[in-house]
Amino acid sequence: MIRRSTLARVVVVAAASSLVLAACGGSSDSGSSSSASASESASASESASDGGGGTTGACDVLKVGGLLPQTGSLAFLGPPEFAGVELAVKEINEAGGVLGSEMEWFPGDSGDTSTNIASTTVDQQLARGVSAIIGAASSSVSLTVIDKITSAGVVQFSPANTSIELSTYPDKGLYFRTAPPDTFQGAVLGNLASSDGKQNAAILALQDAYGEGLADSFEQNFTDAGGNVVSKIIYDPKAATFEAEVGKTKAANPDAIVLIGFDESKKILQELIKQGIGPDKVQLYLVDGNLSQTLADGLPKGIMEGVKGTLPGAESSEEFKTALKTVNPSLEEYAYAPESYDAMMLIALAAEAAGDCSGQAMADTMRAVSEGGEKCSTFADCKELIAAGTDIDYEGKSGPGDLNDVGDPAKATMGIYEYGADNKYTPLDFITGDVPAPAGS
Repeated sequence: MIRRSTLARVVVVAAASSLVLAACGGSSDSGSSSSASASESASASESASDGGGGTTGACDVLKVGGLLPQTGSLAFLGPPEFAGVELAVKEINEAGGVLGSEMEWFPGDSGDTSTNIASTTVDQQLARGVSAIIGAASSSVSLTVIDKITSAGVVQFSPANTSIELSTYPDKGLYFRTAPPDTFQGAVLGNLASSDGKQNAAILALQDAYGEGLADSFEQNFTDAGGNVVSKIIYDPKAATFEAEVGKTKAANPDAIVLIGFDESKKILQELIKQGIGPDKVQLYLVDGNLSQTLADGLPKGIMEGVKGTLPGAESSEEFKTALKTVNPSLEEYAYAPESYDAMMLIALAAEAAGDCSGQAMADTMRAVSEGGEKCSTFADCKELIAAGTDIDYEGKSGPGDLNDVGDPAKATMGIYEYGADNKYTPLDFITGDVPAPAGS
């Protein structure tokens, strides 16, 4: 049962007063709804039109490339993200496309920071003449390619980045995201643990912009609420074993453990259980990078009961989930599907409103279509309003959708989830509030 408690009021205040360093990050059958198959994408790279995002002048055919995790440490986020984009592409083209032409979508893998896949994918997408790239999921991956993308005059739009560093990055006004920076997730998580009566928390966080940033944000908000952080361990996610890190955590005698990581979290969870401080012994909190239905696979039945986690975005309706399954019938996870869908919709609507699908034209119009006008929630309805000369306010699947002047969500929703006796997680609460502007913006 979903509850809406006093935690919502506490979080909005904390988020507004707590500007601390934070960050996030990331496969699917990603070609199911795209307008170009893998083979077609290869040929497209050799015959990109002159209307690409890196060129000057008007663009007539909207081409968008993917930079989402088919492989790597966030591969479990790939299927819902691809499905969200491809559902949007399907609906856009069914409504007549953008600027009178069907848009083109080219899926692409981001990998993770242990490989050079993201850079190679970006090169391929730019060669195709795309004017926007959706991704990456991982903030750290985005930071490795953002200069290459924006220097080409191409929009980069991430559905899952949450690093505060990206709010003030010199991106030429071409970077946007539908996920809030982790000043918001850290506030929700810190106040959740405090509201649960926890006083002594231990943090285990992976060593990258996302892990360290979110750890700092949680610590600031939890201590501001009166709690103590008794242990804070930043670990190497590629380590062969986490025995020592878990041993130090156990020695700190926490009443709560906050685990901030990606797919290596499964190994850490198994080590926590082995050393007698598993989630059946000590309250465990997860985050968007590791909240997964598959995390508990192979673990004793019921051991995850009571584990809580945070994930940006409003609850996906059954109607939306059913629609997603039309492009990926095997879909089981829905994390960041709404944000991915909204990213594609905002790109297409910005091009439609600008009358031009070049990167700069879309960037200049992106914020305007997200807030302040007549509300609309489908591409067909929004497109009709634009054609009538009406200023629109796109209301997305992930939340209010309003973008601020640095390309971040101005308002956001954070879901709180809890695992049951079946080791599966379900919604517990949803917190909506203003996202604090980054310091110096």
